[in-house]
Parts: sequence; structure tokens; C-alpha cells
Amino acid sequence: MIGATNDKERTGMTPDYTATPVLEARGISKYYGRITALDHADFAIYPGEIVAIVGDNGAGKSTLTKIISGALVPDTGSVLLNGQPVHLQSPLDAREHGIETVYQTLAVAPALDIASNLFLGREKRVRGILGTVFRKLDKRGMHRQAHENLSTLKIGLNSTSQLVETLSGGQRQGVAVARAISWSRKVVIMDEPTAALGVQESSMVLDLIRQVRARGIPVAIISHDMPQVFKIADRVQVMRLGCRAGTAYPSQDSMEDVVGLITGARTQQKSEADMASES
Repeated sequence: MIGATNDKERTGMTPDYTATPVLEARGISKYYGRITALDHADFAIYPGEIVAIVGDNGAGKSTLTKIISGALVPDTGSVLLNGQPVHLQSPLDAREHGIETVYQTLAVAPALDIASNLFLGREKRVRGILGTVFRKLDKRGMHRQAHENLSTLKIGLNSTSQLVETLSGGQRQGVAVARAISWSRKVVIMDEPTAALGVQESSMVLDLIRQVRARGIPVAIISHDMPQVFKIADRVQVMRLGCRAGTAYPSQDSMEDVVGLITGARTQQKSEADMASES
């Protein structure tokens, strides 16, 4: 398994806040009858960045995440990829645009082996008539590529033929992350990536997140674990009452500052662009 990384070792990459955001949401609103889940909320993730989205239950962070991952369609507002508007009608649309999501439930198939999970929904078929007509799977090729991907991420698993149901929580998370990395071209979104994991397994997952960013893919994480957020994130977006309440930088701000934004005890007048230019 990957060893723990010092808090100051963020992955060796520096976010580029002068660049066009890789993924951006502008003026996003989502209504459920008379309930406002999001009220003209904004979000952006920049090249080389790990950004955390935090907030109390009902603050809108899960709804925002579902919209930028294609699971929900906003009632108002727009989503942009590299500055260009995109219309994400489903998670499949998001995947086709290079946006991969690791859900809190992981969405792995416990009864299938590791290789099958990495290629779930994207199975490779053998060349020729056996693949095109009889749809025979290229199991050898999938196992070979799965092994290469897991080895690159230094995820210590005995065999890609091992059933996922026999893995620990941290190892299952590793499989879900490896699948996202294998197919993502733009952004990886992770919902509560260390929920219900022990200290050692959480450390392994945080190192996996660093490795994703080190491969040039920005990462957005949704988390309630403030110490872990400050350990891994370059920037923290605080959601409150369906809006972006403010932005904090772990290198400059304290957990108390973030908690103040979450509870409403502290307000932030500066825009995200102003904050980014000062970072």
C-alpha cells in the first residue's frame, strides 16, 4: 500500500488559478417543488487543483455534485468544460466528456472480480468475428490492463481475479478510484471518499487522491471530515443554504474560519476570483 504523505506534500503540483477552469458551474439553481436545493450557486475547479466542497447537511453540496456529474439537470444556470458550455443530461454524458465520479456507495459489483469492475460498462471484446458477432470478452486483455493500472497506483492487491466482495473497505475504494482514473480525461469527483474507513485506509485513499492530481487530473471531493480536508485540499468551497458562502485556502485560513462560513457566523465579501489572485 501507499505510505502516508506529509501534510505539506500536496502532490508537487501547483493549481493554476489564472487559467480557465477545467469545470465550472455558473448560477446553478435546483428546485423540488417549493424547496430550493440550490440558489444560483457557483463552482469552479482549476488545473492542478484539489478542491473540497463542505457544508452542513442540506447546504446543497450533494445536489451541486450531482449536477456537475450529470446525475441531475439544473433548473437554471450553466455548466462549462474548459470554458465551453456543455449539457449534461446523465452520468453517461459526463463520462463521455471525461468527468468521472466515485460515489460514496462506490458503485462496485461485489460478486465480480477486480478487472471486471474496472471495465464495468466498458468491457473490451476480442478482435474479429468472435468479438463483433459473438461479443466474446477479451478477459485476458482486461486483466492485463487492470494489473497495469493498479500497479501504477501502487494498490497492493494479490490478483485482478480476486472478487471485490473479499476486499477491505480501503481496497474497494482503491478499485473505484482506479476505475475513475482509468477513464477520466478531465475531472474526478469523489463523494465522501474516506467515509467509514479506518485511519490507515483513509491515509491510503488520500494518497490515491494525490496521485490522481499528480497525473494531471484535478479532483473535487465532498467531505465532512475537516482535518482531512485541510490535509488534502488546495481550496475549500463552503456551501450554505444552497449558495456558495465563501472560499478558504488551507495554506492561509483556519478550520475555525471555515466553520464560521458553514454556520453563518462569518461572511466573506471577496469573490472567488479575488481570493484566487491572492493565493
